[in-house]
Amino acid sequence: MNAPARPTKEELLSRPIRHLDMTKHDVSPLIEQMRHTAFSARDLARAADIYHRMLDDKECGVILCLAGSLISAGMKQIFVDMIRHNMVDAIVSTGANIVDQDFFEALGFQHYIADDQYKAGLHDDVLRDLHIDRIYDTFIDEDDLRICDDVTKIIADELPPRPYSSREFIREMGVYLKDHGKTPNSIVAAAYECDVPIFCPAFSDCSAGFGLVAHQHSRGDQPKVSIDSAKDFYELTQLKIRNPTTGLLMIGGGVPKNFAQDIVVSAEILGVDAPMHKYAVQITVADTRDGALSGSTLKEASSWGKVDTVFEQMVFSEATIAVPLVCGFAYHQGAWKRRTGKHWAKLLDEVPTAAG
Repeated sequence: MNAPARPTKEELLSRPIRHLDMTKHDVSPLIEQMRHTAFSARDLARAADIYHRMLDDKECGVILCLAGSLISAGMKQIFVDMIRHNMVDAIVSTGANIVDQDFFEALGFQHYIADDQYKAGLHDDVLRDLHIDRIYDTFIDEDDLRICDDVTKIIADELPPRPYSSREFIREMGVYLKDHGKTPNSIVAAAYECDVPIFCPAFSDCSAGFGLVAHQHSRGDQPKVSIDSAKDFYELTQLKIRNPTTGLLMIGGGVPKNFAQDIVVSAEILGVDAPMHKYAVQITVADTRDGALSGSTLKEASSWGKVDTVFEQMVFSEATIAVPLVCGFAYHQGAWKRRTGKHWAKLLDEVPTAAG
C-alpha cells in the first residue's frame, strides 16, 4: 500500500488567518446579559465596564500590554482599531507580537491555519523540511521570516550608531513602512501615525534580535546600534510622572505586565509620589498555582503599591475569546469618540533626558 503523498509547502500555506473586526458586530447586548450571570462571564462583563470607564475618564492614560501569540491568532485588527480610535495611549508588548507577527505581516507576509493533524505536532519534521514554523495551530513561512530579520538589520544599519530604547527603534520601523509604501494596516504603522509609543522590554527576544545580532556582527569594532532596556523603563516611567492617572489593559502576563505595573515604583525611586494605576484589567489563562507573575492577582500588585483595588478585574479566559468581547464592548459604547489621544510619543521626544 502506497503512503499518502506528502503535501507541498503551497498546499500547507493556503489558508491565511483572517483578523477579527470588532467594529462590525455590537457585542454590547451580550455583555449586558453577562452582568446578570456568574463565574467568568460576570467577571468579563465587569472588565468590559472598567475598560470603558478608562476611556470615559479624560484624565486617564491607557496602557495596553500584549503577551502571548496574539497577532498570529487573528487579533491584529482589534489592536489597530484601538490605536486609530484613541482607545490606547501606549503599548508594552513582547517582541514577537510586534516584530515577528505584526511587522512581518506589514511587510506583506501572512500567517496560515494549520490542519488538525499538523497542529497536533505529528508532522513537525515535515514542516522543518519545508521551512514552515508552527505556532500552536498556525503556520508561518520561515523563508519570509528571514526576510523580516534582514529588514530589521537594514533599519539598524541606516541609523546613527548609539543606544536606542525599543520605543525609538520601533518608531523607525514605522518610518520604514511609510517610506517603502507598506501596508498601513499594522500596529507598528498605526502607532507611528498616531503617536502611540510601543515598548518591547525584551526586544532582542524576537526577529529583531536576529537582525540586531547580524548588524552588530557586521560592524565589528565600529560603532553600532544597541537596545537600552533601562531607557525603555525610564521613558515609560516619564509617562506615568507626566500623566498620573493611568489604566492597564493587560492581555496575558509576563514581562509586559510587570514592566507596566512597575513604573509606579520607578517614579517613587525618582522622587515622585505617583499614584497607583487607577484601573487594571488582566485577561489570562494563568493562575496562582505555579507562582509565576502571569497569574499573580492584581490585588497582590496592590500590596506593592502598583495597582489600586477599586477598579481592577482578572478575567481567566483565553485571549482570542475575551479580547473581542471586552474591547468590542468598549468600542461600541463610544467613549473613545469623546476622547483625545495623549500623543505620548511626541511627549517623549520632547523630554531631553529621555531622548538623549
